[in-house]
Amino acid sequence: MNNASSALKVAAGIFLTIALITIVVILFISAQEATKTAQNNFSDIQTELSQASFTVYDGTSISGSQVTNALRKFRDKDQFGILVKTGKNRNGQWYGNSLYIGNVADDKYGSVIDINNREGDLRNTMNESSNEYVNPSGKFKASIIKDKSNVVRGLVFEQ
Repeated sequence: MNNASSALKVAAGIFLTIALITIVVILFISAQEATKTAQNNFSDIQTELSQASFTVYDGTSISGSQVTNALRKFRDKDQFGILVKTGKNRNGQWYGNSLYIGNVADDKYGSVIDINNREGDLRNTMNESSNEYVNPSGKFKASIIKDKSNVVRGLVFEQ
């Protein structure tokens, strides 16, 4: 009788151990999925916040002084370019990196043409005799350039 009682206690202990391990594994899997969901949500929020500074330039009309402010603000940003087209310079001038803006359907759209080549001199935007002059009271149509991975790579200001 003593052996049967011991065997039942051992069997109950093994059963409880297996049940406890099963519960821990189920909780771990649930926590892992919740963590993945939280990471994805955090990534989405981070992307939104990083691109929030560009939403003011998405299809809006802005003044020339806002264009020069944007040039000062974003000129040193890596892998980023700003194209300013004025009444004097219809082809435009790049500031920062030049971007490929040919066909929107092309995989290269929005990519930097030459990472090592930074263009544009901000002093020319204030020199009235320069083709790159940006009239502070002029009106410009602003738009955003995004690459294939939906990352903002540049801005275009067209007078």
